[in-house]
Amino acid sequence: MTTDKKEKSLPFKLTELRLVAPAFESKLTDLIINLEYLRKLVVVGTTPRQTFFQIKSIFHILESIGSARIEGNRTTVIEYFDKKLEKKPDNTDSFKEIENMEIALRFIDDNIGKHPIDRAFVSELHKTVVNGLTEEGSKSPGNYRNFPVTIRNSTFVPPPFVTITSHMEELFRFIANDNEPKYDLLKIALAHHRFVWIHPFDNGNGRTVRLLTYALMVKLGFKINLARILNPTAIFCFNREAYYAALSRADQGDDEGLLKWTFYMLSGLKRELEKTDKLADYNYVKEKILIPAINFSLEKNIINKSEANILFLAIQKQEIANVDIKKHIFPENQVSDISRIIRSLLNKKYLMATEKNKRKYCINFKDNNLVRGIISSLSKEGFLPDNE
Repeated sequence: MTTDKKEKSLPFKLTELRLVAPAFESKLTDLIINLEYLRKLVVVGTTPRQTFFQIKSIFHILESIGSARIEGNRTTVIEYFDKKLEKKPDNTDSFKEIENMEIALRFIDDNIGKHPIDRAFVSELHKTVVNGLTEEGSKSPGNYRNFPVTIRNSTFVPPPFVTITSHMEELFRFIANDNEPKYDLLKIALAHHRFVWIHPFDNGNGRTVRLLTYALMVKLGFKINLARILNPTAIFCFNREAYYAALSRADQGDDEGLLKWTFYMLSGLKRELEKTDKLADYNYVKEKILIPAINFSLEKNIINKSEANILFLAIQKQEIANVDIKKHIFPENQVSDISRIIRSLLNKKYLMATEKNKRKYCINFKDNNLVRGIISSLSKEGFLPDNE
């Protein structure tokens, strides 16, 4: 979140970090019960491994773009993918800010099971987020601010800088505290607000806290495996005014405000989990994402009819070999002709060899122009904000 180095006109108000328990009959309690079911649910996916991880990589990019957009970055999803496909260095802040978020998400995936969520972990996230940036960078990456700040368009005053270390250590103890699992979802929501309340860094606090929320979700049981994708920033980026309003209400520090914030965040989390869990079902992925993406690519002349037919076959069968193409698409062609067609698709990266058998191929849409069709499909299915 953007901060200004100014003298404060309002006094700082200290509020206690605590678990706030909702009433048993409240809607929040019902929501937590429903989310606990989703958290413990063993999602057995039918989406092939290579296809699933391509989709996951795209969602990491959507997560990164969404977080940057909340902070005012106007780069669209298509603009960012176009830049990546060009494979030319782009050192502008708007591009690098998103790229930094991608790197930070990979860091979490690789380290969350090996490292506690502590000062070193959060400092690494912050350093990654602000790396190489000018306007959205930091004068002291990874280090807590050493001056007072105000927050633009807000009456809230963050804690004095001399108290940041003690507040952050309190937050880390709160996260690490061995509470009963039924409190985990409350902790994720309250930790997000508390981090923003502390505002520990000179810049990049919003991007860092959304990464922290992703890390907490993984740490506290929303396992990222072959069947689940997490995209928590989507909770906030669809309506950033509602996000800021909910945070501001919680800043007052009373139970009602903290519980309203928690309900806002957890209801968004439930909505996103219910959407992304559908991506574990290959029938859904095939019918709603992949086939429409190939049709889109054909309509836009990204691929030709022969290429589309081969890709449709790869989608239906999940993996194909030369013999499948000869049997189903080009029965009259010589084997050498089919081999040439396959080589062309491999060179364009529309097909790639499967992990188990290098003589069989599956669709590849992660690092080529087919991703345009995938983005179109995801947008129609409600995975992107309307303004994308």
